[in-house]
Order: sequence, then structure tokens, then C-alpha cells
Amino acid sequence: MSAMIDDDDVSLPSGSEDENETEEVDKEVVTDLSDTKVVTKYLEASRIANLALSTLIPHIVAGASVLDLIEIGETIINKSLSKIYNKKEDGKDVQKGIAFPVCLSVNERICNFSPLKSESDSAPPLSASDVVKIDLGCHIDGYIACTAHTVVVPSAAGQTPVLPDPGMGDVGKACYDAMSVAAALIKPGNTNTMVTSALGKVAESYGVKFIANVRMHQMKHFVIDGSKEIALCPPDVEAGEERVAECTFEENEVYCIDVAMSTGTGKGREGNDRTTVFKRNVDQTYKLKMKASKYVLNQIQADFPTMPFSLRMVPDERQAKMGVTECVSHNLLSAYPVFNERDGAYVAHFKTTVLVMSSGTKKVTGQGLDGYYVSEKGLDEENEALLKEVREAEEKKKAKAAAKKKKKKAKK
Repeated sequence: MSAMIDDDDVSLPSGSEDENETEEVDKEVVTDLSDTKVVTKYLEASRIANLALSTLIPHIVAGASVLDLIEIGETIINKSLSKIYNKKEDGKDVQKGIAFPVCLSVNERICNFSPLKSESDSAPPLSASDVVKIDLGCHIDGYIACTAHTVVVPSAAGQTPVLPDPGMGDVGKACYDAMSVAAALIKPGNTNTMVTSALGKVAESYGVKFIANVRMHQMKHFVIDGSKEIALCPPDVEAGEERVAECTFEENEVYCIDVAMSTGTGKGREGNDRTTVFKRNVDQTYKLKMKASKYVLNQIQADFPTMPFSLRMVPDERQAKMGVTECVSHNLLSAYPVFNERDGAYVAHFKTTVLVMSSGTKKVTGQGLDGYYVSEKGLDEENEALLKEVREAEEKKKAKAAAKKKKKKAKK
């Protein structure tokens, strides 16, 4: 499986660093894709997210430990980030790190399962044909790249996984196709309601349901969940606290296309799993009372001031468990609970980061759909035609890039 990013397929904005150096020093800092440096940071963060995902997947086999797998993923991200952007920019260190903790949600668990080391019993070893949803993200200087992928566990390394049920093939293909349809429709001038409408046809074609708790978000500098959102479901089904306002996509924006689907009810519910993933609400303040709470908040301010994190990443896990409650109760932290479908339901989760550029919308994270996802069902005619058009355009670009490379080689 190959990552979706292609250096030949991403055109950097025009302009040079030399031109920028002649402009006024006090000019407002540009943090969108109109700046070549910003684009490069998104691409580098995407490369590392893709590396973590592609390296982690072969380790997901029967008997593997969920906690060990999470540690592998986060180690890859941290080690890769440690090798780049080590020089100061404008006199400051470049912030970089995990933008979303590695989560491995198995079977009926939908998302956000990232257990503590002290609670390993909540994550038994994987079994053949378990369904694992991998979710992770990293950032460079606040420019975020996220991805998620769903795999079926093989009996051993190198073996082809066996689907637990034909319904897993339906929901796996539906979810991946829905992500691809959304990516094709997120372009300047289109609206979020257009995407939601098209996605409804995908779910209907495959006979599955979207997880109503999940939304897609615009991402900005140090902001993983921007104000522009895309609902997976129409307003009468959507499970958010507030209805999603209509918005129009614009050039130089970045979106996280986040899609989760199920053969069950489509309603994610909190179960008995401890919530371990949180994010600091930067606009909230409160004078904490408990020593453990103060410790937790200080660690968060120092290590993950704006990005989601797992309590497992706090050095003193015991203090973290004690102190997080007061922080949440006073709205200093937002919780990412572990959502579950009903027993026996099959769930798929795919996520990609897209850059809305002048040359087109580019997927920069994620992997291709695994060949073992088979289904007798397929897309409706309209969405099938849309994806066919995208595939043909991609093939033309690849052929053009190959011809250009061949011509350049011939000149040598």
C-alpha cells in the first residue's frame, strides 16, 4: 500500500523566500497554504503521519498487544520529528509533536481508545479477524496532519486477513469511498451541505450508516478542530450538540476528512472504557484546588498546550488520573470519550488530510484500501462518475510527471 501524497502532484505557491525577505519585518505572519514554507510543513507532517501508519500496520497481527502497538506508532512519530526543524525560526524553537495520540479501537469500539499502561486489562491481545481502527496525527510548527485507517487482523504476519463477516466488506468499502467522495467535493466554491448530501447516497448504496457523532473539520495553525465543519449525516440524524452551519470551501484551506460508518445503529455511545484523550480549552481559566490537578495542568501547558493528548503521555499516570477530573469539571479540558457501537456491529474508520490549493485539492495522508475488502454492493452512478473523473485526472498527472522525468533523464 502506498501513501496518497505525491511530491509531483503538489505544486507549491509561486513566490520565493528572497522576495519575502525584502518585505517589511512587521508584516502579518501568513499561516495558510499561500506560503511555501507552510505547505512544506504540512507535507513533512503528512510524510511522518504516513510513515507511522505504514510502519505500524504490519505489526498488527494476532497476539499483538494494543499498548505495544500504540507505543510503536508514537515512537515513530517522535523519532522522526526529532530529526527535522531543529534550527530556530525567527529566534524561536519550532514546536512539533503528536497532534492526536495513537488510538487503536478494536471491533465495536469506534474511536479514541488509547488505554493507560496501568489498565492493560482493558486491551487484551488481538485475535485473528478483529477489526482495528488506527487513528493518529502529528504537527510541525502547528501545521497538522491526521490520518486513520481500518485493518482486519491476520492470523500471522504476511497472511491475508479474513473478513469476520461480509458486512465488514460493505462497511469498509463504503467508508473508504465516502472519504474519497468528500475529498473530491472539497474545492473552492462548493459547500459542506453538498458533501453531506453526496455522502448520504454512499451510505444508502452500501446499506450502512454513518456514525452520527463524527464530524469533519477545517484545520488551521495550531487548531485541529476549526469552525468550518462538515456533518456526515443530515440535521435530523446528526448527533452533534449544535447543527452544522453551512459554509463554502475556499482556496488555501486545510481539512481533515474524518469518516466512520457502521453496520449497526450509527449511534456511538460511551461504554465502560476510561476516557484518556483530552484537549486543553485555551480560552478557559480556573484556579484549581487539588495538587494533582495543578500538576496535570502544568504538564499539559508545557507539553501539549493546544493539541489532543492521552493521559498515558503524562509522566505520572497516577497523578494524571486523579487530577484530570477537576480540570474537566471546570472546562479546562475537552474530553474525547471512547465511543462504541452495539455488540455485533462492524465499524470502519478512515481519515485523510486534504490541502485545498490552486492546483486542486490534494490528499496528503492515508493509504489505499486493502484488497481484502470486497463487497457485492457499489456506489450510486453520480458518485461513481465523480470518482472515475478523479482517477482519470490522477492517471493523467502521473503520466505527465513520468514523461517529464523521462525527458529530463534523456537530456543527461
